[in-house]
Amino acid sequence: MAISEHRILEILNRYTSPGSPATLVESGAIKNISIEGGSVQVDLSVPAPEKAAAEKLKPEIESALLGEEGIEEVELKMQYHLPTFSAAPKAPAAPEPPPRNAWAGNISGVKHVIAVASGKGGVGKSTISTNLAMALSRAGATVGLLDGDIYGPSQQMMTGAIGNPQGTAEGRIIPMKAPGGVSVMSLGFIIDADQPVIWRGPLLMKALEQLISDVEWGELDFLIVDLPPGTGDITLSLAQNVPLAGAVIVTTPQDVALIDARKALHMFEKLEVPVLGLIENMSGYTCPKCGHVEYLFGEGGGKRTAETLDVAFLGAIPLDPAVVVGGDSGRPIVEADSDSATAKAFIEAAKKLGEVIKER
Repeated sequence: MAISEHRILEILNRYTSPGSPATLVESGAIKNISIEGGSVQVDLSVPAPEKAAAEKLKPEIESALLGEEGIEEVELKMQYHLPTFSAAPKAPAAPEPPPRNAWAGNISGVKHVIAVASGKGGVGKSTISTNLAMALSRAGATVGLLDGDIYGPSQQMMTGAIGNPQGTAEGRIIPMKAPGGVSVMSLGFIIDADQPVIWRGPLLMKALEQLISDVEWGELDFLIVDLPPGTGDITLSLAQNVPLAGAVIVTTPQDVALIDARKALHMFEKLEVPVLGLIENMSGYTCPKCGHVEYLFGEGGGKRTAETLDVAFLGAIPLDPAVVVGGDSGRPIVEADSDSATAKAFIEAAKKLGEVIKER
């Protein structure tokens, strides 16, 4: 199995710089990683009070790397420098703002990047992402779906895209194809399903960058990005480094979910990312025997919130057991039963989303 830069960073992140409380990754000690087949070269510049302290790390790191499957040879180049201490604290210099859209050049063939976000978990954001992507594809668009939920990837299961991604001669990753023709990329294709992702900020950002920049997305009308819940590092990094066409906010009708949806919406406003609309999921359950609609989580909250915040209301998705079955079996309802009322709700939401983008 080919070794990845992610895995090498994960191993290096176990070790602390002798002259710093931070890990090698956090302290910026890693200057270069080169991989050629089974040979790995790592260049380090380690803060240490004395050279001997830095040199002690060398055999430990080499042993850890050589113990990794796929690594046959390790060359570790290590420099060290004295930790800097100041007699009196100085006012920190004002940080330079990070460059905007730093990853844009690697996805130049993508016309519209759309983030699907929620202020909290459990509202069905991944389900909405999957079925929106399928609905846009059915409408004739070329669509990609990126699973940006690094901690809890699920699109490898929900889309029915089976297998392992292959690489190109240039070292880029070819995304998987879902049955609906959607190009899909998820960390879930790469890591074992039972393996937890225990990464801090720098590793998360590197993983997100590679899932976007190192994937051969090609020419796409839409790239749907399924974000993790909340307003954390992944969302911030995406907004800073990718030219987003906008964001779609997913919520459920109950008040506590709507509070978090408003937070997510205001976050995108501060990041200068337009909010394209709001989708209310789990809207109402229709009894299959009598046709009565029961609004288990309340009625109309999503539409009222959209009107209050002056954003488009893209639609209400019914609470339908078939959606759950479709997600678990890798057959999203838009593909499995396109004539159902729930699939038609997704298709109509995708149509409205396209109209909003066209107007903008």
